[in-house]
Amino acid sequence: MDHTHTVDQKPLVPHLLVDRDGPIAIVRLNRPEDRNALNGVLLGDLTTTIEGLDLDAAVRAIVITGNERAFAAGADIAEMVDAGAIEMHLRRRFALWERLRHIRTPLIAAVSGWALGGGNELAMVCDLIVASETARFGQPEITLGIMPGAGGTQRLVRAVGKARAMELVLTGRAMTAREAYDVGLITKVVGADDYLTEAVRLAHDIAQKPPIAVQLTKDAVLRAFDTALEAGLAYERRAFELCFATEDHREGMRAFLTKRTPTFEGR
Repeated sequence: MDHTHTVDQKPLVPHLLVDRDGPIAIVRLNRPEDRNALNGVLLGDLTTTIEGLDLDAAVRAIVITGNERAFAAGADIAEMVDAGAIEMHLRRRFALWERLRHIRTPLIAAVSGWALGGGNELAMVCDLIVASETARFGQPEITLGIMPGAGGTQRLVRAVGKARAMELVLTGRAMTAREAYDVGLITKVVGADDYLTEAVRLAHDIAQKPPIAVQLTKDAVLRAFDTALEAGLAYERRAFELCFATEDHREGMRAFLTKRTPTFEGR
């Protein structure tokens, strides 16, 4: 089935475009003149937009993307060059990252070109990453006299391990898409013309599954990073049992027994 995305993009604000393809929302960062650098306004509007889509029961997966040259090439350095520690604290920008971390709907990053600094951290907040073979991933903050601050040292270690993460954050070099795939950072590498189409196809595949079970499964997987094994297994069991309170579980099992395709309603 062809799941190429629709082209009727509706601007919420000039730097953010939102499109719908059935149960899929496609959110595009749109600051091409700055390689989609994540300034405070863009990050705030992105967070608010994603939260609104998360509350829409008709949206079953969300794709976040940029353009062919850049997913997001980092934070907006012009906003930080003269800032002091207290000013950075008072901006409360990291609260936005925490809000993104609690989105229940599956998030898929569709990455082409640069995903650096905050751009790489945004991709890592997502649940899956589909990358063009042209994509480059890295945390170059060390070259600016600072360090990653929105998960670049924590999520990267969990994704690729201490040795590789330490090299990346201490040298600031960027990985190719193939290297990022080989070390487990990303989900899939595709041709330069196919990264968004493949991300949307993957989103549609997820959208066909029972929404409540999808949300519970996503949450359980993320808990694996935050809890000891025993606590994680206990959480998994509770979430598993909760699935049996849904109508979708009956639909899925009855469809399996009668050899038909299930229709999941999210109830």
